[in-house]
Amino acid sequence: MNLAGKGVRGKIGNITLMVGSVRLLLEYGISFATHMEQVESLETDAKTVISVAYDGELVGIIAVADTVKVDARAAAERLRVQGVETVMITGDNRKTAEAIAKQIGIDRVFAEVLPQDKAEQVRALQQQGQRVAFVGDGINDAPALAQADLGIAIGTGTDIAIEAGNIVLVKGHPLKVIEALALSRLTFKTIKQNLFWAFFYNVAAIPLAALGLLNPMVAAGAMAVSSLSVVGNSLRIRRGKLS
Repeated sequence: MNLAGKGVRGKIGNITLMVGSVRLLLEYGISFATHMEQVESLETDAKTVISVAYDGELVGIIAVADTVKVDARAAAERLRVQGVETVMITGDNRKTAEAIAKQIGIDRVFAEVLPQDKAEQVRALQQQGQRVAFVGDGINDAPALAQADLGIAIGTGTDIAIEAGNIVLVKGHPLKVIEALALSRLTFKTIKQNLFWAFFYNVAAIPLAALGLLNPMVAAGAMAVSSLSVVGNSLRIRRGKLS
């Protein structure tokens, strides 16, 4: 039996086997009395503890750790400089999540969140008046990606996460999130500039044309210049500095 966000439970004959989080085994009354200090030490070292129970008794502990990407801390710092608060939403236990957040420089942590509750956490932030950009790559992240104001999917992740995201990063480097946001701002700024100049040309030329004061050849030339200025201004995005 798969217990979402917790582990698996099954039987071989009359013997029950469980593999999953410490929380799962505690829910079924499995004692960690002689191993809790070891578990807490591993969690403090930013390791996720997977426990194994056989016939109602703890028989093994496995510790795994995520590899923090080398540019993760730099990405968090860049976001903070831009006034963006960073939040971690994870199913890991609180000690492990807080240890990783401390390494990276994450501002807030929501730990021990079940997969189906990630979208609820995003919704809660939105109800506080925040605009939320969610970055994820797993199946469990898809609802949160869809709920967020901006869903940023990692291209190396699952297909369902990619489908749910508004932006897909081809490479899984955290600094690419900074580049994507900078490119979005630059593109929006360019769109507003193009609208202004297109509006300016029309406001200036239409009254003159209506009064017969504008030669048709000049009007055609002005329209061409208007189109070229919009295209030329848009091409500046390629040379724009993303920071």
